[in-house]
Amino acid sequence: MFGGWISALQGSFVNALAIVAGGTIGLLLGNKIPEKVKTLVLQGIALAVLVIGIQTALAMQNPVLVIFSLLLGGITGEMLGIDEWLQKAGAWLESRAARSESGLARAFVLATLVYAIGAMAVTGALESGLLGQHQTLYVKSILDGFTSIAFAATMGAGVCFSALPVFLYQGIIALAAGTLQPLLGPEVISELSGVGGMLIVAISLNMLELVKIKVANFLPAFLFVILLAGVILPVIF
Repeated sequence: MFGGWISALQGSFVNALAIVAGGTIGLLLGNKIPEKVKTLVLQGIALAVLVIGIQTALAMQNPVLVIFSLLLGGITGEMLGIDEWLQKAGAWLESRAARSESGLARAFVLATLVYAIGAMAVTGALESGLLGQHQTLYVKSILDGFTSIAFAATMGAGVCFSALPVFLYQGIIALAAGTLQPLLGPEVISELSGVGGMLIVAISLNMLELVKIKVANFLPAFLFVILLAGVILPVIF
């Protein structure tokens, strides 16, 4: 049991370490990284995310089921307003931090928002728990580590402390999803990979600013894949 927990938390742990490491570097170096270099690195990461997303999506065995799950998930997410809720929650926390007289607290809250409020954190954590795959969180770790260098250089040590809530947030999602993993067959895992890969592609397109996709609204698609591939289709056929 503990081995499964450790495996599910692996990506979140690496992500937290990357935030601390990047924040430490930022405190030591200061704000000395040219803006052009920052942009270039972010674009490179976005391209890597795109390739990983495509590679993961190709694991699907039933494209019709995956597309149907995405449509149902997207409609459900839009009706529930998941993306809008995340944006409002982030704005509320940011406004609270802005009123804080403590620079440490403000840096802590703002950095936590950037690293935790987003589809990449949830998608990556779900993949860690459901699939035992951590590529998304590894790429997120690179992105967060690089971002924390710039944040810590300008906002201070509070950025490093944001690693703890990020680890807890992603870890809880991964562990919760991991409880379902032993109940899922290979056919369900492959379709979950397909959904996850397509959402990762959407994240990369957002990072490249080519389109604006509300990725968070598609998160219920994971649930629909489990219901369709793991429950409904086996009963019908």
